Amino acid sequence: MKPRFVANEIYHIYNRGVEKRNIFVNDNDRFRFIHDLYEFNDESPALNIYYKFPPGQSYEVQLRKMVEQRKKELRKPLVEILVFCLMENHYHLLMRQNSENGIVRFMQKLGTGYTNYFNTTYERVGPLFQGRFKAVLIEKESHLLHMPFYIHANPLDIIFSGWKEKKFNFEKAIIFLNTYRWSSYLDYAGKKNFPSVIQSEFLIDYFKGNYKKEMHAWLINIYSEISFES
Repeated sequence: MKPRFVANEIYHIYNRGVEKRNIFVNDNDRFRFIHDLYEFNDESPALNIYYKFPPGQSYEVQLRKMVEQRKKELRKPLVEILVFCLMENHYHLLMRQNSENGIVRFMQKLGTGYTNYFNTTYERVGPLFQGRFKAVLIEKESHLLHMPFYIHANPLDIIFSGWKEKKFNFEKAIIFLNTYRWSSYLDYAGKKNFPSVIQSEFLIDYFKGNYKKEMHAWLINIYSEISFES
């Protein structure tokens, strides 16, 4: 059962591919989904443009172009995207609702838009995601203290399947996370990656500008009484 979405509350949103199938086949798919995170987060309809990116081209360049294009318009985001992370067969989002029914409207646009892109690209039909998106209200401060780090650490599954049981090498984990493009971690760690997609001010203030340091401390002290779904 989904929580009631209330303005200014924070929610962990996630979903995976139907039958646990991959929803991101290559970097073009990942670029497209991140484009959609930006483009569909608006009260106005999405621009009717099909974006393609040459290999290795900075996606943020394209996002800046979209920002410039929309400076003449009054952009009204439906939600604040605080954190995101893309894995092969699922994604995680941490967000706050800006307007009434904003999360539901945004997730409907995102799910429909990306499914249409994916089905057209790979000549398939039918649902791409495993039902409607899942949502958990972040009710306790202890939960908020852990959730951004947990989401950003998810890519460690790729190289350390037992990282949640503290079975990983800290130095290698940090090197890997500093090279993993498909999350918002790099922007919080001081490297511009997809800054136009997220609204980072809240978490930067919350962690007093020490997000990277706090992330490292969280990894060192990975044992926790809090359990999370992935």
